[in-house]
Amino acid sequence: MAEGGTTGYAYAEIRRSSLNLIEERNLDPETDRPGARRLVEEAVKEYSRRTQVGLGRALRDPLDMAERVLRSIADYGPLTELLSRSDVEEVFIEGPRVTFIDGAGRLQGLKEPTTVEENRQVVDRLLAGSDRRLDVSQPIVQARVMDDSARLTAVIPPISDQISATLRRYALRRQSLESLVELGSMPPAAARFLAAAMQTECGVVVSGPPGAGKTSLLSALLDSCPPTRCIRCCEEVRELHIPLVHGSFYEARPPGLDGKGEISLRVLVKAVLAMRPDLIVVGEVRGAEAFELTRAANAGCGFACTVHANSAADALDALVSAALMAGENISERVVQRVFASAIDLVVHLDREALGEGRGGPMRQVREIVSVMPGRQESFSIHALFRRPRLGESMIWVGESPPESLVSRIERATGSALGAILDGEGWPR
Repeated sequence: MAEGGTTGYAYAEIRRSSLNLIEERNLDPETDRPGARRLVEEAVKEYSRRTQVGLGRALRDPLDMAERVLRSIADYGPLTELLSRSDVEEVFIEGPRVTFIDGAGRLQGLKEPTTVEENRQVVDRLLAGSDRRLDVSQPIVQARVMDDSARLTAVIPPISDQISATLRRYALRRQSLESLVELGSMPPAAARFLAAAMQTECGVVVSGPPGAGKTSLLSALLDSCPPTRCIRCCEEVRELHIPLVHGSFYEARPPGLDGKGEISLRVLVKAVLAMRPDLIVVGEVRGAEAFELTRAANAGCGFACTVHANSAADALDALVSAALMAGENISERVVQRVFASAIDLVVHLDREALGEGRGGPMRQVREIVSVMPGRQESFSIHALFRRPRLGESMIWVGESPPESLVSRIERATGSALGAILDGEGWPR
C-alpha cells in the first residue's frame, strides 16, 4: 500500500465506483471476471481523469490499483493468494493484522499490509455464500465457507474491540483409522481396538486441544461403524463429511433478523433422540447439549462426541460441567453416574508444531482409557494405550477394559480381544 492514506482514499473511491458500475450493469464478478475487470479499469480511468484537474492525487500505478480493487471484488482482496494455498491450516484476522499457520505449524504474518476495512470485506465475502450474517444485531458468527472447506468464526464490535476472525481449513477427504495409522497418529493395535469397539453400541469421547485432530479421528471412528447402524450427527457448524448409509447430518441455526428461529445444538440432540438412532454424534460439546446426552444414555443409544480438554480425565469432568449448564436441577453426582455408565472409552489427542524443515504439526493419540461403570464419587478410568510424549511409541499398558465392553467386542467381531490386538480379527 504505497502513499499511505492517499492510496487508501483512492482505493476506497475506486472500489465504490466499481461496485456501482457492476450493480448498474447487473454483472456477477465471479462468473464474468473479464467484464468486472473492464468496469474496474473504467473506474480507475475516471479517477485518474479527475486527478488531472486537481481533484485528488495521481495514482502511482493505475494497473496495480485496478488489480487490487478487482481482487477485493471478485476474490478475497489481499488474502486471495493466502486462501488459495493448500498448506495454510488457519488464518487469523485481528483488525488490520493478518497472521496464519503454515504447513510446518509456524505462525507467520501476511507480508502484504491490509486495512480493517479490507479485512471486513474479506469476512463479508466469505459469508456471502452462507446463510449466516455478521452485523450489530448478530456480532458473533460461525459458518461453513469456501465450498465447505473451512470454518469461519468472526466477532465484531461491540463484542470485540475490532474485527476478530479465525478461518480454519479442514480436509474433506474420507478419513479412516487405517489412514491415521499411516500418518503416525496411532499404532495398528490401537486402531484395531477402536475399530472393534465401534462395532458395538459404545460411548466414545474424543478429547484434545484445538487443532489436535479430534474431528478427523471422530470421522474415522464413524467410518468404522457397521453400515446398518443408524447414525445421526449434530453439529454447531458442520465439519463431519463421511458417507452415511443409514442416518443423516444436522446443523444448528442462529436466530433470524427478528431474533427468532434459532435451533440450538441442544434442540438438535433432543430432536434426533426421537428418530430411533443407534448412535448419536455431537461434533463438539461445549454447553447444555451435554445434558441431552445423558438422556441418550438412559435411552440406550450409543453416542460419540468431541470435547476440548487437556487429558482424558479432564474430558470427563468437562462433560459433567457442560451438562450442569443446562440448569435442569440435577446433581453433579447423578450426571457423573450416568456418564460413567454410558461412556466406554475416552481417546485423547495432542498436537505439537514442528520446527523448521520438519514438516507439518505432529498430531497423535496420547492415551486411550476405559471408563469403569460404578457409583463412586469420581470417575474411575483405566489406561489401555498410552504415549509418554508426542513422538514416542504408544503401547498397550496391560490394563483390561471392563468385562462388559470386552464381551460386546468379542460378540460383535467374533474374535477374542487378544487376537484383535495381535493383528487378527480386524473388523471390516
